Amino acid sequence: MVSRLILVLGDQLSAHLSALREGDKARDVVVMAEVAQEAEYVRHHPKKIALVFAAMRKFARALEAEGWSVRYTPLDDPENAGSIVGELLRRAQETGAGEVIATEPGEWRLVESLTHAPIPTYLLPDDRFIASRKRFEDWAKGRKALRMEYFYREMRRETGLLMEGDAPAGGKWNFDHDNRKPPKEGLEFPAPISFAPDAETQAVLDLVAERYGENFGDLMPFDLATTRDEALQVLAHFVTHALPRFGDYQDAMMQDQPYLFHALISPYMNLGLLSPMEVCRAAEKAWQDGDVPINAAEGFIRQILGWREYVRGIYYLEGPDYTTRNALRHDRDLPAFYWGAATHMNCISQTVAQTQKYAYAHHIQRLMVTGNFALLAGVDPHQVHEWYLEVYADAYEWVEAPNTVGMSQFADGGVIASKPYVSSGAYINRMSDYCKTCAYSVTAKTGEKACPFNLLYWHFLDRHRDRFQGNMRMKNIYAAWDRMDAERRETVLRDANAWLSRLDAKEVV
Repeated sequence: MVSRLILVLGDQLSAHLSALREGDKARDVVVMAEVAQEAEYVRHHPKKIALVFAAMRKFARALEAEGWSVRYTPLDDPENAGSIVGELLRRAQETGAGEVIATEPGEWRLVESLTHAPIPTYLLPDDRFIASRKRFEDWAKGRKALRMEYFYREMRRETGLLMEGDAPAGGKWNFDHDNRKPPKEGLEFPAPISFAPDAETQAVLDLVAERYGENFGDLMPFDLATTRDEALQVLAHFVTHALPRFGDYQDAMMQDQPYLFHALISPYMNLGLLSPMEVCRAAEKAWQDGDVPINAAEGFIRQILGWREYVRGIYYLEGPDYTTRNALRHDRDLPAFYWGAATHMNCISQTVAQTQKYAYAHHIQRLMVTGNFALLAGVDPHQVHEWYLEVYADAYEWVEAPNTVGMSQFADGGVIASKPYVSSGAYINRMSDYCKTCAYSVTAKTGEKACPFNLLYWHFLDRHRDRFQGNMRMKNIYAAWDRMDAERRETVLRDANAWLSRLDAKEVV
């Protein structure tokens, strides 16, 4: 007689998952299912759907090899109930199980669904993270501002990562100042490690092509890791070949160079194939062995131990309504060029084309190109949020929403960011080679050839002056605006409004 069902979700592919640790191989049955509800609640990039399904199938086989009884439902199973709860009910009826053990999902909608499932379902903490939800809540309690840097320092002390006794290695907590080098000609980048699809992965690719081939994004070529062993190879390749220069150029952007020195491991961490601590320890060891400089190791570890852990804490702390927030009351529709329509803005075109092909863009492309433009143009942040959730292989709401709603769009009113992350074209020009071949001129401040980021930057600041002029980090920016003569300011705003009117009229801009 089956005692319980053990639910394993598609982003919980970890052998030491809390629900599996609680289970009994002799009496319990693992349930895994590819369901339309999860594949279709937004129109996910086909490459992401294929990655998740292929990794799920291989993880299920690994569990069976370890002695688990697994009931696995492929997407095209005629008996597929179409939802996680539906599959649990179907398997409970088949097996006679009376309850479900699950690890807490990473999206509020699934937490709600499982909490109210018509079968007793017990949610266990997801302890695959370095900081528990309670640990973050304890840190946040009573603080006026929840700034990542201070949380990060506590995590460094608690884990001992990059610590020399009570002091940070290298004498500083943060080497970000050393990690802002612009790209330069002649840089050579390591080719990413890739994996040819085996028969099991190919079957998934065929299924995804049939069902979701019309979604935004290129399914093929598909060369992603789909097992833990392969993910470990990606990590080792990064540490050896890219991490030594990652720090210097982590903010750089280059035309037709999608990866540069980036790790490409976030999809595997977010699936559960890699743990954040083992990733951080690998980077730390490379520094201890003298193979990478401190700025590279620290900058990389901060993205995981600091930022990744921090945004998860924010997501659960702020609650289910977080994705609907719109502090700046932006309401413009997401422009068609986010879906590959023509645009004269080369930075947008490059980033979107790369996203379409690889389901990937690095953090500066997301924050300071597509995110920056959406914020400057006043795009509805919920539409921006759904776009990021749809188009990237590493996007799950717990990590994507705070990065988009908070960090990128300032729609949470400053919970995450102390000021909006907006910039003119000058920043993009400094950190990339995109502007060299753009139809617009990054040095032109007004007129038809003016870079739209230049026009919209001042337009954004002007229309939100009441909110931001008292922000000490923006005081000098407003002072620069005020020093412009009145006629120049009027010209900038007029040209910006004219450009936005063309955007709203669906002209190619």
